Amino acid sequence: MNTLLRSLAIVAALAAAVTLVAPQPAAAATAAELTRDAQKALNSLYAKNPGAKAIGKDAVAVLVFPSVLKAGLGIGGQYGEGVLFRGGKAVAYYNTAGASMGMQAGAQTYGYAMFFLSEATLKSLDTAEGFEVGVGPSVVVADKGMASSPKTTTTMKDKIYAFIFDQAGAMYALGIQGNKITKIKK
Repeated sequence: MNTLLRSLAIVAALAAAVTLVAPQPAAAATAAELTRDAQKALNSLYAKNPGAKAIGKDAVAVLVFPSVLKAGLGIGGQYGEGVLFRGGKAVAYYNTAGASMGMQAGAQTYGYAMFFLSEATLKSLDTAEGFEVGVGPSVVVADKGMASSPKTTTTMKDKIYAFIFDQAGAMYALGIQGNKITKIKK
């Protein structure tokens, strides 16, 4: 019984700590501000990563989250808002939210862009009650080596490529994480 009480006390302490450090949505950006920030982030990604720019030319649409905040201590969370660009124009807005459990401590911010290479993968974004990363079409997290490897429409079709950029802060994490992307109104 003593072990059970100790475990409950630890869980309660972790929950209290996470409440203090978990990402809280900042004052909601307007649609215009979010679009501006997302376009600036995408342009910066293209300037720094030729592979992202090459894939962007073949993409049906690009979903850009210019800033995602992730924080945790045992239990953590992340949140950010983004813009879906199609034909260079903002057509919809989304948020990304996630929770994680395991050995983790710290906080960091980062951005990411998801390149949808077919209408089918783009359609999956709005099916059900949000797009869950790891469920549905394969999401390939691209690295810097992707800039130099040859791509063809045959090797890229029916995939979603994700590029992570502008990481800042420190986050040690080893555990289970879930992430969901949901359409929002702006």
